[in-house]
Amino acid sequence: MNFEELKNFLNEKADQYNAPDFIENDPIQIPHRFSVKQDIEIAGFLAATISWGNRKSIIKSAEKILDIMGNSPYDFVLNYSEKDLENIQDKSIHRTFNGQDFSYFIKQFNRIYTEHESLENLFKVQEPEVNFLHAIERFRNSFLETEKHRSHKHISSPYKNSSAKRIIMFLRWMVRKDKRGVDFGIWENIDQKYLSIPLDVHTGNISRKLGLVSRTQNDWKTVEELDVAIRKFDENDPAKYDFALFGLGVTKELL
Repeated sequence: MNFEELKNFLNEKADQYNAPDFIENDPIQIPHRFSVKQDIEIAGFLAATISWGNRKSIIKSAEKILDIMGNSPYDFVLNYSEKDLENIQDKSIHRTFNGQDFSYFIKQFNRIYTEHESLENLFKVQEPEVNFLHAIERFRNSFLETEKHRSHKHISSPYKNSSAKRIIMFLRWMVRKDKRGVDFGIWENIDQKYLSIPLDVHTGNISRKLGLVSRTQNDWKTVEELDVAIRKFDENDPAKYDFALFGLGVTKELL
């Protein structure tokens, strides 16, 4: 395919998969259960954090998290008791994300929401930055306390060349604005032009098949290589192509 053919193909696929029925089988359904901004942020961040493995099991584990929080994430974060945290400590949550990690996240959320109205404040992109590389690292430094904790591994660092797939997915949910009903677009002060594609096995393999990237690793350098390619198609809304690449990966249409 030449440039225009590839652009049209990806636009068609993005349009096909960026639809409300996408929500039903995706972890984004978890924050879609809420209408209050902070509930959406907390539920979304936790669902994104545990988003590895089978999507059904991710959703099931996220529902367990919501149950523990009484289906009121923001209220729970602000008003939990030490007894609540004790009850969580030994629980199995999702794979290597356990009760200790969940408890740690709750404490960090409490501290952050005491100081900030929204997580958006911790993800601001500053001139002349072109993506979320430094913003993610600034968030990471704000969210994690300096003392080492096992939970640090659940917040990826692009400075260590991680693709930071789960954080980038969460950012798409919060930042990207359209009228299709999938992404929330509730962060008013961050431009979606800075968004990248959440890079995983599926999106990485499809990107290589389409000639969008040449690197073989799914790391931050590849995220930036993919940035360059997809922003030629739409520099103002590059993350919409996540729907195209993800959909092509799930349906195995290009195999």
